[in-house]
Amino acid sequence: MQNCTILHFNNLNASQLHSIYCLRSKVFIVEQNCVYNDVDAIDLISFHLLIEHQNSLIAYCRIYLVENCFHIGRVVVDFNFRKNGIGKRLMQNAIEFCKNQNSTLAIEISAQNYLIKFYNNLGFKEHGNVYLEDGIPHVKMELL
Repeated sequence: MQNCTILHFNNLNASQLHSIYCLRSKVFIVEQNCVYNDVDAIDLISFHLLIEHQNSLIAYCRIYLVENCFHIGRVVVDFNFRKNGIGKRLMQNAIEFCKNQNSTLAIEISAQNYLIKFYNNLGFKEHGNVYLEDGIPHVKMELL
């Protein structure tokens, strides 16, 4: 069984932070061949949702509040754990966390185009046109 944890940046230990940055760079920079500055100031104001399996980080996202809207970003699942419901579980936990914090606020994501159906199945709807983010087609999506 995978262990799920949600911690604010200030409560992450060095090992957890290292695991987060390793997984994000493994997928977003190496696997997707996208060179960009992954580590940013948003990490400092975020809650970080971690799913571990046998003491290894296998799924992650960050959650932050800006302008009365929750944002879920950097959603990532290790390649070896995809297609088995971990991503769905990750997002369900993130949505539940947001709603428990304030159920009246919208939740927004910036979804890679190929994942639109995945997010639609979680209740997100497209909000705007497709745009390039770091060379990858994305669309804003919102869960009200």
